[in-house]
This record gives sequence, structure tokens and C-alpha cells, in this order.
Amino acid sequence: MQDQLKENKPRAEDHLGLVHHCANRFRGRGIEYEELYSTGCIGLLKAVQGFDPERGVQFSTYAVPVILGELKRMFRDGGAIKVSRRLRESAMRLRRLQEAYLKAHGQEPTLSELSQLAGISEADAAQALCVTQAPLSLTCADDEEAAQIDIPVEAPDKAIGDLIALRQTMAQLPRQDRQLLELRYFKECTQTRTAQLLGMTQVQVSRREKKLLRQMKDSLLQ
Repeated sequence: MQDQLKENKPRAEDHLGLVHHCANRFRGRGIEYEELYSTGCIGLLKAVQGFDPERGVQFSTYAVPVILGELKRMFRDGGAIKVSRRLRESAMRLRRLQEAYLKAHGQEPTLSELSQLAGISEADAAQALCVTQAPLSLTCADDEEAAQIDIPVEAPDKAIGDLIALRQTMAQLPRQDRQLLELRYFKECTQTRTAQLLGMTQVQVSRREKKLLRQMKDSLLQ
């Protein structure tokens, strides 16, 4: 009996996809992805050690909350959210540009103007500016002693199910269409960069992308 249970014990290396899935949910919060992934692997190992096949649940159902818990603990133990050196330096540079623009024009620049001055995308500029904002506590009472804020969190099983359904739908697409979506939404390439890699124009990528998203939405809603 014990030998049979050992055979049913999951192997961590077979479930690294769960770590990637969970770590991706914490991207853009000031901690490099490599550190998120390493912490997620610790959670995966804990899940492997604590999983009991006799409970009758799938390993992924048990492991995802454990991995997410480890990632959340990393943020919690560090107090305020950690910010990478690259983001801090970018934020300082943007603040200097903001001040210089204000002195020269008598008003603060828009995000678009600021990103152009810095030579970075609007998304990167917005992310860098956000790290200079003081974090908002969701648990500490305010001056009026407001109660703790409860934020609804999507069940991990649903998120995994949605990801699997998305992958299955993408697998049915022609190779170039699949590459287009992977470059745009999994590798976060711009339309211009995607067009260069696929030998298309930016306009062609934009039109094809909109059409594919409509098709996939209809397919997933069926």
C-alpha cells in the first residue's frame, strides 16, 4: 500500500507550469520574475510534500493555493512591496523630467508626453511612476476606523480552467495566427515588433488581431 502511494506522489518537475501560471499573476508589482518563480518553486515543493493522494483531489487543486500563499507571504514578509533597482532608477529619472517640464511649460506633462521625453512606452512610464506612490493598506483602519477591506479573489481552479480552454482554442488556429497571439499576449510584444517578426505590416497585425480575438471570444462563449 505504501509503495502504491509513493507511485501516486506527484513530481515537482512535472508541474512547473503551475509555478509559471501563479508567478505571472504577480508580474508588475516591483519584484523581478526570476524571484517570483523561485518563490513559487518553494511553494510547489511544499505542495508536493504535503499532498495526500487519498484525499481524492487533483494535485493542481491542492498545489495552486499553496504556491499562491508562498508568493503572497514573500510580499507580506517584506513589508511594503519590494521595488527593483531598475524601476526605482526609472522613476527617479521620470520625476526629474517632470520637474524640468513643469518649469519650462508651467504645467505637468501628460503620460504620453513624459514617456516620449524618456524614450519609453506609456506602460513602462506608468509602472515606474506608480512605484513612487505610498502603498495603500487594506487592513489598517483609517481615521474613521473603517473596517478591513475584503477583496474578492477568483478561485485558482477557475483561472487554470480558463487558461487551459484558451490554450486549447489557440491550438486549433493556423500556425501564424497562433504565433501572432503568443507574441502579443504571452511575450508582450508591440504590434510593430510582432509585424517585424512575422513579416507583416503593423496595420495587418492590428486587423488580424482584432479578428482573432472576436473569433476566440465567440468560441470560448459557446
